[in-house]
Amino acid sequence: MSIKLIRYSPWLVHFNTGACNGCDIEVLAALTPHYDPERFGIRLAPSIRHGDILIVTGAITKKAAIRLRRLYEQMPSPKFVVAVGACAYDGGVFKDSYSLRRGAREVVPVDIYIPGCPPRPEAILHGIVKLLQKIEKLSEVGSR
Repeated sequence: MSIKLIRYSPWLVHFNTGACNGCDIEVLAALTPHYDPERFGIRLAPSIRHGDILIVTGAITKKAAIRLRRLYEQMPSPKFVVAVGACAYDGGVFKDSYSLRRGAREVVPVDIYIPGCPPRPEAILHGIVKLLQKIEKLSEVGSR
């Protein structure tokens, strides 16, 4: 699939690494009709093999890192990653734990970070729209 098509109809896949569910609840809230993500073409993908954007929430444990990498590799190209919350960024309050990676960026290439503990649904939607703008710029450069 081309980058230009992803810009207009991105399908999201949400991966929770086993966090406190604060970010998960906010991600799901951002996808409700109240915030109307479909006005940007954003929809949840039925399968990882249909996803364009992987949303990662929670601290990345060593076991979750293996699963995250496997999911990322199963996504079709081009693919993008959004890390939501402090835990996905650097481990959050658990960052000095022996069983954690230092954020999702150690496992997969992250395109956008959405800070907060947990971030508000508006911030999550804003971050995804920023990623869509970044994708649009990539498609413009690629078409030249």
